[in-house]
Amino acid sequence: MTTRTATARYEGFGKDGKGQLTSQSGVLDATPYSYNTRFGDEKGTNPEELIAAAHAGCFTMALSFALARAGFSEGSLETSAAVKLEQQDGGFTITRSDLTLKASIPGISPEQFEELAKGAEANCPVSKVLNAEITLDFSLA
Repeated sequence: MTTRTATARYEGFGKDGKGQLTSQSGVLDATPYSYNTRFGDEKGTNPEELIAAAHAGCFTMALSFALARAGFSEGSLETSAAVKLEQQDGGFTITRSDLTLKASIPGISPEQFEELAKGAEANCPVSKVLNAEITLDFSLA
């Protein structure tokens, strides 16, 4: 089917190390990441931010396709994902991804919307790969 690639390069170690991420598409092109971009406020990215973007994007696309299959062609979806990294058992674990969705879909009932949104949350590929609690909070305007 489809394979996507990315490369991580890291020089130095621990808190003093600095890294760069590059993606196949070029959207990430030597994008900085480090201890300070992960746990501080230095400009750059980090794995949890990238997982949040992937989860929000995957879920939103899955819901978009579910809505299209259900016959809807107009509207908008906006999803944010908050990925939580916690220290556990001497290491770190991503414990949850909280999705928050704002949607506007003319003509859909709240019940049908909830069914499609929950289906998309459960079945998007990123939800399936995460070994974490996933929550979905949504509003339909």
